[in-house]
Amino acid sequence: MTRTIQAEQAPEDVLVALADPIRREILAVLAREGGATSTSLAARLPITRQAVAKHLAVLDHAGLVRAHRAGREVRYEADLQPLRWTTRWMDTLATQWEDRLNAIKDLAEGATGP
Repeated sequence: MTRTIQAEQAPEDVLVALADPIRREILAVLAREGGATSTSLAARLPITRQAVAKHLAVLDHAGLVRAHRAGREVRYEADLQPLRWTTRWMDTLATQWEDRLNAIKDLAEGATGP
């Protein structure tokens, strides 16, 4: 149930995991409540426990949840660090695009100038 924590999780994995509204809801519940089991998550969502387990596996692959076994029970907790890394990656990407668009704008305005 434990996974190796990478220095930075791939932003693609995080974005894929967050693309599904059920997974976003699961992550929100875990972040808000500090943890839950797949059974307790299924009780509040319109899906089965098995479906919750599949969604948790995707979130785990993206590094967004951690599983802890306590006897027969497995509790999941949110790990928002990969989300922070993805946010930083997106901010850098947005800055690069903004710089490119400003360069294009400067070229276009220079071409129409005197």
